[in-house]
Amino acid sequence: MSAWKAKRFWKQAVAEACDGGFTVKLDGRAVKTPARRPLVLPSLAMAQTIAAEWDAQQGMVKPDTMPATRAANSALDKVAEQFAEVADLLAAYGASDLLCYRATGPAELIARQAAGWDPLLDWSATVLHAPLLSTQGVVHIAQPEASIARLSALVHGFTPFQLAAVHDLIAISGSLVLALAVTQGRISVEQAWDLSRIDETWQNELWGVDDEAAELESLKRQALIEAGRFFALCG
Repeated sequence: MSAWKAKRFWKQAVAEACDGGFTVKLDGRAVKTPARRPLVLPSLAMAQTIAAEWDAQQGMVKPDTMPATRAANSALDKVAEQFAEVADLLAAYGASDLLCYRATGPAELIARQAAGWDPLLDWSATVLHAPLLSTQGVVHIAQPEASIARLSALVHGFTPFQLAAVHDLIAISGSLVLALAVTQGRISVEQAWDLSRIDETWQNELWGVDDEAAELESLKRQALIEAGRFFALCG
């Protein structure tokens, strides 16, 4: 159905069980993805969240106000169709993870990065069994092959729905380790945002906040939080 370009035509959106999981029906009519695939979801909570997004629409349907719906569509229409390629792309972040590249100065910024990032690298080494090396500066540092293989296996172990969320967690934060820490409950998604923006926060404290940049950062933060919420809905 082409509801993305239509005005609201339904009276009620309802989450229901269906073959293979759960779905959303608009006045008894099952929602489909933009590619016209059945919207079969992995959890009732996800279906209820998506139903609420549809119920909240007034007038023209606005996809930008429906983050869970968009993520589910992406999982079914894109990620599931090219799962290995997407997983490989995201796993590659482990070879150049944000947490591994540190400032050369000043001392306070170096200390902030160490305080925020070292515990996560320790966690990666001890819990994920994927130790990573860190360096000062931006010159590439080769990571242990066994660690990269371990991180890749973890990424490939997600479901398409989970991977749709992990995609944004990684792409926005710039860190595979931070994303995995969120998915395993090591840190909250809000903490992941703060940790991914240590450098930007430092610069803002020195030079002040640019209004346009702040607006863009706010949108990125909200997208990261929505990705974390969507991952939690995967069940």
